[in-house]
Amino acid sequence: MAELSQVPYLLRAARGEVLDRPPVWMMRQAGRYMKAYRDLREKYPSFRERSEIPEVAIEVSLQPWRAFQPDGVILFSDIVTPLPGLGIEMDIAEGKGPIIHSPIRTQAQVDQLRPLEPEESLPFIKTILQALRQEVGNQSTVLGFVGAPWTLAAYVVEGKGSKTYSVIKGMAFSDPTMLHQFLGKLADAIAIYVRYQIDCGAQVVQMFDSWAGQLSPQDYETFALPYQQRVIQQVKQTHPDTPLILLVSGSAGLLEKMAKSGADIITVDWTVDMADARTRLGNLKVQGNLDPGVLFGSHEFIKERILDTIRKAGHGGHILNLGHGVLPNTPEENVAYFFETAKQADNLLAVHA
Repeated sequence: MAELSQVPYLLRAARGEVLDRPPVWMMRQAGRYMKAYRDLREKYPSFRERSEIPEVAIEVSLQPWRAFQPDGVILFSDIVTPLPGLGIEMDIAEGKGPIIHSPIRTQAQVDQLRPLEPEESLPFIKTILQALRQEVGNQSTVLGFVGAPWTLAAYVVEGKGSKTYSVIKGMAFSDPTMLHQFLGKLADAIAIYVRYQIDCGAQVVQMFDSWAGQLSPQDYETFALPYQQRVIQQVKQTHPDTPLILLVSGSAGLLEKMAKSGADIITVDWTVDMADARTRLGNLKVQGNLDPGVLFGSHEFIKERILDTIRKAGHGGHILNLGHGVLPNTPEENVAYFFETAKQADNLLAVHA
């Protein structure tokens, strides 16, 4: 076991240690709100180039680290990145998100899917994660991330993002056997991918089930939860000590069900009060839960909301974050202030007590 001083701050919190302040990072912290990212995007206009050319992805991942010194540095990637390795061709359109060229709608398409071989189809992931670990050392925690089976299935069946999810819900409610087979194949592939990321250097991995909040509670228990569990159980068999985070957008009504996933940390969005979330989740560790819109407020307002969240989360078992990704037009100076304030939270709370 490494000396505590050599274990990065966020990893210590994720393992359950009580610290002076919550560690802090930000979802989508590498991206469109940063001028450095927009400049790089002009040189590499394709998202796949930016995320799959190692030196570019490393640079993008490190831009917020250099600017703000967050406690977590996350791999710059997309949840659909592993799909071509299964035989599902995709692209990522600027401002629109993933586009699936041949959406999966038939049993024959499900049967044709290949098992994921990350060494072959995702070799750039190893290069990126190893470089990030080398760069940040013990000063920050390197996070990997993956999409959860239901959310990946939603993209692949719909062919793109959706407001109604009518195609995949139509499949769920009229041909559940085929969808369950597809979800199972995705779960096994994602488990392989999580293990690969950990082996390549990820110290914590976050699983995004972004669209599972579009399901009714009973359908969440049928089509989302069992496959979250399937991924997490497989990862825990081989990598029991790597903390796993689960995010579901719009999850206020699902917190107790998310707690059954096996994840170590539950991301809480801003649709639920943090004190309420703590009560409902019991001893589970939490992440979040600031509204990304708060960062458009004054510095005083941002500080009040940060301290309110930290106070309600209580001591230990909390990673400070937004409830979802930082928004594109967020002022960079407000992001900087968010990190500065979070790191001084212990002193600020003492003053406000």
